[in-house]
Amino acid sequence: MPSRIEHRAEFTAPASRVHAALVDRAFLDERLRVLGGKGAELTAYETTGDGVSYSLRQGLEASRLPSVVRTVAKGDLVVERTETWSPDGSRFEGTTTAAVAGMPGEIKGRFRLTDTPTGSEWRTDAEVKVKIPLIGGKIESVIAEQVRKLLASEAEFAATWLADHPE
Repeated sequence: MPSRIEHRAEFTAPASRVHAALVDRAFLDERLRVLGGKGAELTAYETTGDGVSYSLRQGLEASRLPSVVRTVAKGDLVVERTETWSPDGSRFEGTTTAAVAGMPGEIKGRFRLTDTPTGSEWRTDAEVKVKIPLIGGKIESVIAEQVRKLLASEAEFAATWLADHPE
């Protein structure tokens, strides 16, 4: 059974401003530099009409991996992540997929960024599936927890970016 990921972050800025930051190339490059790990890079970036799609590569050193993951992954992990964003009225919606090279599994999710009375809210709902008999569920749980921590770090980075880059 897949492990679920739910994350929520609040911002004092309106959804349109937060979205503009989240899909800005300079923001993505800096976020990867600060949070992306070994070999992090923006591997693709495309705007299509009102939408934006990009792919990221992030690295995680083997020494930082829990032992259950190290039993399956030999060496550092390379995560390939793709995100798409598009407007939907006054809110923004998106999808994300991620896969780890050499690991039989995936992460799929949806984003929603909406205005609130005090700013905006960014919600992420996703699932982690790892297709390894006996230990797949344990690895899913570990990955889900790491993704929750990453989403929290990315939201904190976005809040700082917005404060440091006023309109």
